[in-house]
Amino acid sequence: MSDLLAIGEALIELNQPREGAPFVQGFGGDTSNAMIAAARLGADAAYFTAVGADAFGQALAELWRREGVDASRIAINGGAHTGLYFVTHGPEGHAFSYMRAGSAASRLGESDLPVDRIRATKILHASGISQAISSSAADAVFAAIDVARDAKRLVSYDPNLRLKLWPLRRARAIIHEAMGLCDIALPGLEDAQALTGRSDPGAIVDFYLRLGARIVVLKLGEAGAVAATPKRRERIAGRAVAAVDATGAGDCFDGAFLAEFVRHGDPFVAARFANVAAALSTLGYGAVAPLPRRADVEAAMEDAVGRRVPPR
Repeated sequence: MSDLLAIGEALIELNQPREGAPFVQGFGGDTSNAMIAAARLGADAAYFTAVGADAFGQALAELWRREGVDASRIAINGGAHTGLYFVTHGPEGHAFSYMRAGSAASRLGESDLPVDRIRATKILHASGISQAISSSAADAVFAAIDVARDAKRLVSYDPNLRLKLWPLRRARAIIHEAMGLCDIALPGLEDAQALTGRSDPGAIVDFYLRLGARIVVLKLGEAGAVAATPKRRERIAGRAVAAVDATGAGDCFDGAFLAEFVRHGDPFVAARFANVAAALSTLGYGAVAPLPRRADVEAAMEDAVGRRVPPR
């Protein structure tokens, strides 16, 4: 049994650190990033997607092998390409441009699912992007959630709203349905505000708890996070770092939270751990390269504790 299994879309990333600089090849895809983060932090992580029978697909497969993520059941589609996206940086932050229409991942359907692997994982993780890329992919994620729930496995979901992929009304309908089926809800603040129509973090947490999630962790970016269950709520302060690129910070938070939660089952400890891991992931460029290792996160947490202890 694996600790974690994510379903979604992985892409090749071309990241331009500054205007006029050459693009640097990397890797992306929210659920893939999350599983790589989880693996670097000690979890037994697995990933399911489809890639093209091309050099980019081979590069992704090699990435997962190198990072210790089990991708042995990915589908390879000889009639479709592997997705690609570009990241540029400017005064307003980072911007994304995608070449994903008709990608191998977008052609996934229910019949492609590794049902046995879903039944044998502790936590199934998916996202709004996993469902936004196509109607067949949306149906496949719902089918995977049904399999996991039938096998009494936990389901984790990050709305990760991308309005370039689908209109808000459709996104709301599908994401709310999925969030109502999940045990662990991992929304980001801006996405949740658009989806729920609420602005206050407390009201957003209440919304997702009422939908049925047992655990809600609302990511607030630089401001930290709010972790909640029906009986307890904790505000986690942001971690100040010299950030240069927040491309995969939310994905890192998801992977770090799940990796830590699966170790002991305490969502508040896991959220504090993930908060630090996500901050550290912004210290370098790209979605994957700066993802921290467990030793890095633990050292940063110990350093923070040490600074709070008054000298004798």
